Formats: sequence, C-alpha cells, structure tokens
Amino acid sequence: MLELVHCVIRKKCAETSGRIAGLSIRRQPVRGTVQVSAHGGGLDNEPPLCERRKKGGAIVAGKGMRGMSEPSDFDELVLSLIDGSFEVPRWTSFLDALRRQLRADYTSFVFRPPGIAPNTVVHLYSGRRSPPHVQQLYRDSFYARDPLPYHTMAEGRVYDFDELLDPGQPEAEAYIRAVMAPSGMNAMRMVRVEGGGVNAWLIATRTQGDFTRRDGKLIERLAPYLRRVLRTFVALEHERTSARLSGDAIHRLNYGWIALDGRARVLDTDTQGALTLERSTLLRRDAHGHLVSVSRQRTREILAAVKTLSQQPDARPRAMVLSRDPWLDMLLVRAHRDVGPETVVPAVIAYVHGDRAPSADRCEQLAQLFDLLPSEARLALALSRGMSLAEAAEDLGLTVGSARTYSKRIYAKTGARGLTDLVRFIHRSVLAIA
Repeated sequence: MLELVHCVIRKKCAETSGRIAGLSIRRQPVRGTVQVSAHGGGLDNEPPLCERRKKGGAIVAGKGMRGMSEPSDFDELVLSLIDGSFEVPRWTSFLDALRRQLRADYTSFVFRPPGIAPNTVVHLYSGRRSPPHVQQLYRDSFYARDPLPYHTMAEGRVYDFDELLDPGQPEAEAYIRAVMAPSGMNAMRMVRVEGGGVNAWLIATRTQGDFTRRDGKLIERLAPYLRRVLRTFVALEHERTSARLSGDAIHRLNYGWIALDGRARVLDTDTQGALTLERSTLLRRDAHGHLVSVSRQRTREILAAVKTLSQQPDARPRAMVLSRDPWLDMLLVRAHRDVGPETVVPAVIAYVHGDRAPSADRCEQLAQLFDLLPSEARLALALSRGMSLAEAAEDLGLTVGSARTYSKRIYAKTGARGLTDLVRFIHRSVLAIA
C-alpha cells in the first residue's frame, strides 16, 4: 500500500511540473507572495519587458540611473497580470492599473472555470459597479436574454460599444436603457480570450467620452498575455483541486511523508508527517534534526537504510513496522530526482502510515462491519497488518490450530477466498478512513 501511494505522488508531481513548465515561480516568504515570470523573451513572442519611448523618430529602451531598463506602464500591466493569479481577490492590481491607464470608470475580468455551475461566473472588477437595483434587475430579467454576443466575438479582437450593441434592435435598446445607461456604461471596449478550454472577457467602460484607438490597441496588445495567464491559471486550479482531493484521501488513510537528506536529517514534511513527528512517541526529530526512533536499534536501522538509499541508485525501498498498537509503519524510498538540475531535492522520502485509533477500536469496527466475534476480529486485524497465521496466533496467545479455525470462520463471514482477499477487503472497506 505504501509503495502504491509513493507511485501516485510521483506521478502527480511529474504531471504538475509538466503542465506548468512554462513558468518559473519565485516565493518570497517575508512578503508571503509568489511572483511568476516567463522564461525567455516574453510570452507569445512579445518583445522583452522594458520601457519603450520615442526619441528622434525611433523607439529606444529607457535607462535608469545606473543604465538599467526601467519598466513601462505596459510592462507593469503585464507583470501585475502574471502576479494576479496569486492575489486575493485575483487580478486586483491588474484591473486597478488597467482602469487608470485607460482612464476608465470600470474594468472587469469575467470567466467561468471548469467545474462550476453553468449559470455561475467569476466576476472580478475594479471601479464603480452597477447600482444594486440594476444588478438585481439584470439577474431577474436580463441574465437569460443578455444581448451582448459574448460567445460569437472573434477571439483576441477588441470590440467597441456600437459593434456589441445595436440601439436599433429592441432587445439591445431595452438593455442599454435598463442596464448600461444607469450603470454609467456609455462607452465600452471588450475582448474575448480563450485559454485552457475556458473563455474569458476583459471589459472596460466609461461614463463620459469614448475610448481612443490607442486604448483599443493597448487591450489588443494584452490579449496574448491574457490567453497565456488564463491557460496557466486553469492548469494550476486543476492541479490544486486534484492535489487537495488526493491529499484529503491520503490524509484519511493516515499516510504522510518526511523528506530526508543523506544523513537522515528532516528537510520537510507534509501535514500528516509533521503530526506524526509531533504526536508520536515512536518517531521524532532529535536536537540535530535527524529522524530517530524511540528504539536505538530501530534508529540505527533507519540511518543505515537512508545511507544505502542515498548512495546506491538501485537500492530497494526499505519497509519497517515501528509499532503494532497503535499501528505505525514506514517505507523509506530513494527520492525522485528527475526534476532538473536547478531544483534542490531530498535524498530519501520516508512515507509513514499510522493508525490514530487503538487496536481495540479497530477490532470493534471490524466486528460491526463483518459480523465477527471479538476473537475473530482481533485475528482478522492482525492478519490485515501483515502477520502470518503463526505470528498472529503467538501474538494473540492462541494455538496455531485455533487460529486456523478462526480464520476459516473469518473467510466465511467476509466472503474472502483466502488471506489475500481478506487483506484487500479490510483495506478497501470504510475501516480504512474511519
């Protein structure tokens, strides 16, 4: 079971790194933010981000006091767009900056991520929204018959107000009068982008005066970046959801991991691994950061296994039982290193699996689940934890003959055809997440 979990985690890590390989993430623990920058010369073949201004009829890069390129307003927009995936609410800085540059009264970014209800969208905005009574009117009367041609807009093209709404059409005229005008949306620019199978719309509106051609070009220039950021956001959200569900399932099974260096020093843990080190009296981190057991002999075994695994690429994983009541076992495996030379990885991963409930509780649950007698439940639990029939008999104070008789009754009540079936039935039952 531990080896299966290890394979699943390795597969997930490989898939995640493959999907977001186009971005590098730099964490800043002090500020608690994440910055994302594009590799190479910008996204979608855009020129490198630097300030561009005309001088003598040519476009040159602006220089700072020490000859460094100074970011332009457009550069700042792109950087805030990339960083916006990690803001709460998302893209707040980008929408604020775009509204200022366009001198708009309102900017918004609307999309529907996969997995949410068809009649629900994510609506992010900056500036003045429609009055509450107009929002209610839209939900009650205009949502189902919104005349704006959202899905027929050409992807990447910027539309103005007159291209989107024809005042000569009754439905459009009613929408303008009831929704747009009371909201102060007398001029508008909108673009649709598609990324990761998701459509999104960037919208800017004004109460007075129309947008210029230059404003439209700015929005059009942002479209390739919007497309890439949206695609990355969808991929990240998919991985977050997958990791959250996988993590919850693994947590319910009481699995955790502890990352170790070649000297068995603890480098990192997941939540369950940290809880094991914190609460267990059998496994802990010593004053020097090494992973040790309460047993000196077991500690020596852990150190020897970590050394072997870290130094021998073909070394086999090492499993060991640290306690039988409450149950705690561990699988030591060589860390997966195919992640690139720039990434620091541990030498060994210790997968730990414990049972928070004492054996008496597990026996009671087994008895309820399969209608077993207490003595049968105790034997079934021992067998499910890897003991042979003889070992279980000795541990429970039974003769091998009595244990064999009990096992036949257990197989009959559970429907198992043998020991392998019994172990599978127990580990696949709700007892595993009880």
